[in-house]
Amino acid sequence: MAVMVFTNVVLRYGFNTGITFSEEAARYFFVWLTFIGAVIAFRENAHLGVESFVRLFGRSGRLVLMLATNLVIILCMAVLFWGTWKQAPINASMKAAVTGMPMIWIFGITFFTSVGIGLIALLRIVRIVTGQVTEEEIATFAGEFDETAHVGRAE
Repeated sequence: MAVMVFTNVVLRYGFNTGITFSEEAARYFFVWLTFIGAVIAFRENAHLGVESFVRLFGRSGRLVLMLATNLVIILCMAVLFWGTWKQAPINASMKAAVTGMPMIWIFGITFFTSVGIGLIALLRIVRIVTGQVTEEEIATFAGEFDETAHVGRAE
């Protein structure tokens, strides 16, 4: 995306030409990058949370909050998936202005996002219910972790 936009800028200002689809494609790539990043951020527990509230509870309370949080997330991802599913026929019939690409290729990323985050949340629920959650995971959920402990750690 960066190379394409840079090349387009050089062509536009240096040679009075350009890549016609560059701006549109860059927008679509950015949308995909953002939604894929949301899945990765969820996996890494990097999304915003109300950690000051969670810290008020002990281990059992934190586990209940962790369970409730992941249940709400699954509900939200189900709504996102359902909305994308309902909108998909419309997006499949609409074409992008420059590339002519069906818009489902742009907005369909929410299928990936909803399934990806939903599966991660479901796995977390299974780990909570079966007692497989580590103290480090609970501390991370509560915002009580040392970032330097994670540097260089292979997963």
